[in-house]
Amino acid sequence: MTIHIGAQKGEIAETVLMPGDPYRAKWAAETFLDDARCVNEVRGMLGFTGTWKGQPVTIQGSGMGMPSLSIYANELIRDYGAKTLIRIGSCGAMQNHVNIRDVILAMTASTLSTPSRGIFRELNYAPCADFDLLHAAHAAASAKGTPTHVGGIYSSDVFYDERPDLNEQMIRHGILGVEMEAAELYTLAARHGARALAVLTVSDHLITHEALPSEDRERSFGDMVEIALTAAFAS
Repeated sequence: MTIHIGAQKGEIAETVLMPGDPYRAKWAAETFLDDARCVNEVRGMLGFTGTWKGQPVTIQGSGMGMPSLSIYANELIRDYGAKTLIRIGSCGAMQNHVNIRDVILAMTASTLSTPSRGIFRELNYAPCADFDLLHAAHAAASAKGTPTHVGGIYSSDVFYDERPDLNEQMIRHGILGVEMEAAELYTLAARHGARALAVLTVSDHLITHEALPSEDRERSFGDMVEIALTAAFAS
């Protein structure tokens, strides 16, 4: 048990999927895991452990933004021995060739600032995904026929962004999409010798202003969860 996670020793699996929304964690656990049981309710940040094809899996909500994710990722790795952490979440597309419902596999995650910025000081550290997870996720997505893009994303530390000039530069430099957590997850995984990947469903588009209807989100997010689970146990 830690300050923010109420699970007992042995109740957290080495493989952890991390949606931002705790209720999405509940939905994913009930939909994809066998014998799922709630192992964390502290501060309403739900976590569940069960099995997928016989393999132990925990699905733990991380909250919104890098500071919140940093708390949970640190405790999962340091106190519970998590070795593979995969963010499953939504993102906004930043390229015309990326469509609503597509999946983005984040190879790198650019950012202005993360909770780890104080460690690196003047160094611009480049957070990136674990290659084996990335490769396995791409293979899983291809096998499912899910439209998928691999490349760089932007992890923003604000939701209500008032920097259109910065967005223009992200688009200009080929950034596929924007979300709020992956850069810190990749940094923490590297620091502690764990594996990390962000598998993201495009829910809205910064250029076309399209948005995924709420009734379609569950089906589209299901592809993302299946890709993440398959990748976690492919190598």
